[in-house]
Amino acid sequence: MALDKILSIGGKPGLYKLVTQTRSGFVGESLLDGKRVTVGLRSNVSVLSEIAIYTLEEEVPLREVFQKIKEKEDGKKTAINHKADKIELEEYFFEILPNYDEDRVYTSDIKKIIQWYNILIDNKITDFVVAEDAEEVPAETASSEEE
Repeated sequence: MALDKILSIGGKPGLYKLVTQTRSGFVGESLLDGKRVTVGLRSNVSVLSEIAIYTLEEEVPLREVFQKIKEKEDGKKTAINHKADKIELEEYFFEILPNYDEDRVYTSDIKKIIQWYNILIDNKITDFVVAEDAEEVPAETASSEEE
């Protein structure tokens, strides 16, 4: 499942899988307990594929941050708990994204990222890379017309 089907709903814990759209919003299924919720159009909802993290140079898509965590943790859950001390969280995140903007990325953001990553791993959603290179044209074989 791609990150464009995973949602964060304001005021509700955890992450949700988009099940279906309705006339007045959509239905989401919790990745924590499997319960379904109906969410109206006025709710504060973020699609994970649209979230980016501020760095000193640019904004890095959340999927790339998840991929870096996955590489650091060998595809397992994080070694650090999202409820760890502020200093520990910042040190861990600095290892993942050394140039993150400390003025615009708050400790609460780091907590969410770590918590979300662990929820995704628990639900076996681990494909964070985008297949941009999937349409690469294979190299043509050189013809030997020079003979």
